[in-house]
Amino acid sequence: MYGTIAKLQVRPGKQDKFLAVMAELGKTPPPEFVAADSYRMDADPDELYLVVLFESKEAYHANANRPETHADYLKWSAFLTAEPEWHDGEVIQAMEMESSK
Repeated sequence: MYGTIAKLQVRPGKQDKFLAVMAELGKTPPPEFVAADSYRMDADPDELYLVVLFESKEAYHANANRPETHADYLKWSAFLTAEPEWHDGEVIQAMEMESSK
């Protein structure tokens, strides 16, 4: 798997709208999309980290080059105070824990 971790600074008071746009966009995932998670930081509730995974590096880059991806980016980036800080890379370990029911 391959993906990115993006550091995002959301405009104060715009987080609910940002998350609503992201949820709407998530209803039609791109090809070979695996998962996405958003994290709100304790130290700054307007600072979010977005983690996005694809099946392969090739799928990730193919998605990044789709015109639809750029159009989607323009929709959600309007709620940010600055450009995201992107950190792309290969997943080298993924762990799933069995719940102890």
